[in-house]
Amino acid sequence: MLVDGVEVEYTTRYKTGRFSARHKRVHALKGISFAAREGEFIGLVGKNGAGKSTLLRVIAGLQTPTEGQVFAADEPTLIGISAALNPSLSGDDNITLGCLAMGMSLKDVEARRAGVIELAGIGDAVYRPMNTYSAGMGSRLRFAISMAAQPQIMLIDEALSAGDAAFAERARRAMQGLLDQAGTVFLVSHAAQTVEEMCTRALWIDEGELIMDGDARAVARKYRWYAHTLSLGDETKAAGLLADARQEGQAGYVHEGG
Repeated sequence: MLVDGVEVEYTTRYKTGRFSARHKRVHALKGISFAAREGEFIGLVGKNGAGKSTLLRVIAGLQTPTEGQVFAADEPTLIGISAALNPSLSGDDNITLGCLAMGMSLKDVEARRAGVIELAGIGDAVYRPMNTYSAGMGSRLRFAISMAAQPQIMLIDEALSAGDAAFAERARRAMQGLLDQAGTVFLVSHAAQTVEEMCTRALWIDEGELIMDGDARAVARKYRWYAHTLSLGDETKAAGLLADARQEGQAGYVHEGG
């Protein structure tokens, strides 16, 4: 996959008074470029509003960039979007609905149903309507349904935060199976440690700009130190760390120990 010079700009409108409003131009992504290879597990780190989810939506084809293009050999699957689920139906019926919506045959759905239920880890709740589920249960089922289609390019936006350690381990094994078949996985997570532990590569995005691209451990650790410094209120030191990271990132792929 190639992401080439992707920019996203849009205008927001907000009220400043009862009869007045202002418009603000937002530059959500600023010339993002990188190549993703088969078998890579790529984590995206950055503050809230940095542009991570916007980038996934562009890659998935759900948002048209203002400039730039995305080239992919297979259609990317964005968790939670690919599975067109009906909250009034049971989880079991939604497994059928979601898998059929992703192009699977009824025979394949039946062959993979047990695996979907096991991965989601929702037990007998699979026979209850989805509108009785907690947000976490619904997210886990969507993830499991999306994995059933065995996508070659999977985009995950915080889906792994919806479960406990047992679910995270099941999800990790499922994604490793995809990677072993030369698939590619993108993971957005606010927990840099998750990216450090699970991913092989990481992209650090800040205010729409690609700050650093490299080994997941190296990038995640630098981002964690920056985020920790920012959380302590030391904005001057954090700005310096960000500037150093940007300079290091401009020099090329960041390796562990570099």
